[in-house]
Amino acid sequence: MASASASKRAESKAPGPKHNIEAMRQAYYERIAKHDMTPLWKVMKNVVTKEPLTRCAPVIWHYDDIKRLVMESGALITAEEAERRVLILENPGMRGESKATNTLFAGVQMILPGEVAPAHRHVSSAIRFVLDGEGAYTAVEGEKAYMSPGDFVITANWAPHDHGNTSHKPMLWLDVLDFPQVNFFETSFAEQFATATQPTSRADGDSLSFYASGVLPDGAPAALNRSPVINYTYARTRPIIERMMKAGDVDKRHGARVRYANPINGGPVLPTMGANLALFPKGFKGEKYRATDGTIFVCAEGEGATTVDGKVLEWGPNDVFVVPPWKHYSHRVGKESVLFSISDRPAQEALGIWREDTPSH
Repeated sequence: MASASASKRAESKAPGPKHNIEAMRQAYYERIAKHDMTPLWKVMKNVVTKEPLTRCAPVIWHYDDIKRLVMESGALITAEEAERRVLILENPGMRGESKATNTLFAGVQMILPGEVAPAHRHVSSAIRFVLDGEGAYTAVEGEKAYMSPGDFVITANWAPHDHGNTSHKPMLWLDVLDFPQVNFFETSFAEQFATATQPTSRADGDSLSFYASGVLPDGAPAALNRSPVINYTYARTRPIIERMMKAGDVDKRHGARVRYANPINGGPVLPTMGANLALFPKGFKGEKYRATDGTIFVCAEGEGATTVDGKVLEWGPNDVFVVPPWKHYSHRVGKESVLFSISDRPAQEALGIWREDTPSH
């Protein structure tokens, strides 16, 4: 009897078929690793996910904090020394990566009276949304555009640009660039200019008059994939969303919203980034919405709150906040309010991967 019991114990310790196959697999993985290969079946669930996964977190930067800290930098470093005096708005889910979303950089730039941020150009496209101040300019491709709060300024791929402040007050604006996308493709180039400013041969507003007035200069390109307009002024755009609201054209999720468009073809202003301006009537309570583009919002007027995946972000004038990809969000306001927003939706649409989802009721 004792002999039979010992035999069973020995059998239970002996390697079975399952143990043998696992040992064989592990030995196989170690052999293929020496040839810089690895099995897809071990990581399939992490590579091909059922729904989007993101490290991007919902976050808000309040303008009181932004302005105080940016202004402090003015005594520490000049615009010339810094080249661009910018505080990066860094998403807490991606510390150290200079990203507001996985595909977009955001930062607040300040230029003091009399300063010039020297001319350069880069492959990354950029936009400016003006927060504070009046009378500073951005010169882009030979046009010097003077800026006011709420203005939306385009700096396209490889366009020469410099900034200057001829006013008596500091000027602050939000920068958003697509360089995380450019760096993903490892295609970044940049170039400095010998002079601090570029020669300007066009008057402020020329590009708006030439290309966004229902007519085009004879011979203008018919297939330009980015907007030729330098500055979409708030003074011109704000009345349009006001008229939309009065006409009852108010989306239950997005308010009375317009899309900044390339007047050449009606497409997005840039191939990698698209922007909107939305007016929310007093007492607006938006329905839930989500889409695959991570979005940066700025409050241009009013105050309200946006609930993102259960987290409430309360915002006021010039506050900046992020809604991550594929997270449900909804806006609500007490008084009439305006939000600017920008995302990588055009890039996703060009690749055929953008998707939106409105919950059914």
